[in-house]
Amino acid sequence: MKKWYQRTSTVIAVSLLYMAIATPAAWMSGNSEFFFYCLVMLVLGGLVAVVHKRVGLTPLTLWGLSLWGAMHMAGGLVHVPESWPINGESRVLYSLWLIPNYFKYDHLVHSFGFGITTWVCWQSLLKLAGPIKLGFGPLLLCAAAGMGFGALNEIVEFIATLTVPDTNVGGYINTGWDLVANAGGATIACILIRLTHQRQLAQKSDCC
Repeated sequence: MKKWYQRTSTVIAVSLLYMAIATPAAWMSGNSEFFFYCLVMLVLGGLVAVVHKRVGLTPLTLWGLSLWGAMHMAGGLVHVPESWPINGESRVLYSLWLIPNYFKYDHLVHSFGFGITTWVCWQSLLKLAGPIKLGFGPLLLCAAAGMGFGALNEIVEFIATLTVPDTNVGGYINTGWDLVANAGGATIACILIRLTHQRQLAQKSDCC
């Protein structure tokens, strides 16, 4: 237990720090939606800790998950200048067009987050199934799992719309684009897994 904590203490500290800033900020600003998300984040953080203790996620993956959480908190709590292009009426990062009318900050967070989730699924598969031959099947399974968690995220957002007034979740089209972004992130993650796996095999061949 002590070794596990020592390996993850820095990323835990950073994550708790931004949550300690975001949670009261959401409460004091009257942002009920993001106060709800802060509570969800704390639950998810506990689940990640359980998975990490069982699987042993890489440091890069843990930092990626922490960065995703920070991006999510900033998305709903950081306001953007009046001159910046947004989608909708809520002037927060989540509404910001990175590429006007095509790609929002929201899409970036979805792609990055569920790409990281796909990578977590891959590491979990290796731990549970042992050494496996990397092929289309295992990658498809990890991508499907990553997108499945993305769909679960949409359910959480749906619950927010039912319980919290004046959310910035968006409508059916927004949900559709979120799912597309999730699929894009999962696909990119699978490509990176493939490239990384091939490089590791090449390094092992050189050593032998």
